[in-house]
Amino acid sequence: MAEIRTVVEGRGLVESPRWCDGRVYFSDWSAGEVIAADPDGGGEAVARVESLPLCTAFLPDGGLVIVDSPGGRLLRLEGGGSPVVHLELGRAGWNDIVVDGRGNAYVNRPGFNAMAGEEFKPGSVFLAAADGTVREVADDIAFPNGMAVTPDGSTLIVADSYRGELVAFAIGADGGLSDRRVWANLGDGTPDGICLDAEGAAWYADVPHKRCVRVAEGGEVLDTVEFDRGAFACVLGGSDGTTLFVTAAQWQGMTEPEPVRPGSGRLLAADVGVPGAGWP
Repeated sequence: MAEIRTVVEGRGLVESPRWCDGRVYFSDWSAGEVIAADPDGGGEAVARVESLPLCTAFLPDGGLVIVDSPGGRLLRLEGGGSPVVHLELGRAGWNDIVVDGRGNAYVNRPGFNAMAGEEFKPGSVFLAAADGTVREVADDIAFPNGMAVTPDGSTLIVADSYRGELVAFAIGADGGLSDRRVWANLGDGTPDGICLDAEGAAWYADVPHKRCVRVAEGGEVLDTVEFDRGAFACVLGGSDGTTLFVTAAQWQGMTEPEPVRPGSGRLLAADVGVPGAGWP
């Protein structure tokens, strides 16, 4: 069983961990902050954006992009200071993001506001291309959540939390998506944030089951790391890429005034056997 280490504690609804230049970046949705943490502990707020959700990704040039969900924008943080507008998405309600090696951003949005108790409607994935255009490239994803791009840039994998699946698409030369298929059926799994490793497996975080699970294409379970609270998202990083960083908190419910228990959010770490690969 993997030893679980606490890197940062005392936060709120924590999400979107990203590894860059020796630090772990993650979002505290409750506080409207993006935090940069050292792997051995301690962190600082590097951006403040009043957005729920509040997800991030790194551009190939090292710039940090932040999804301003209610503002319908991608913001960019470079070298400190306040974020500036990177690209207009055109409407509100955005969720997760991944940026590939060409600078194309894939941003998804549910078809309904679950936190407001709206009636279910499937969601979509949009391509915010490096040339500044935005277009829908996939639809009928029951609840789109974490996303990852394979190391060769050929495939986008999307977590569909409501259907318990990882769904894959071929990425075209123009960034468009085609050849939809179920990459892995997760049974009772509820995938949130995901990441990939160098053996072609995927890790997915699972809030209700309080775990992160490593699966092969097809759905075979290869490894599981258990937690004492809901696991929202994960990323592989550290000096050799084999540290699984996980954002976790005590879940209270989507429609509760406080979806997680205040102060229960943590950035956790566990050593695993295979380094990360691809994006994020």
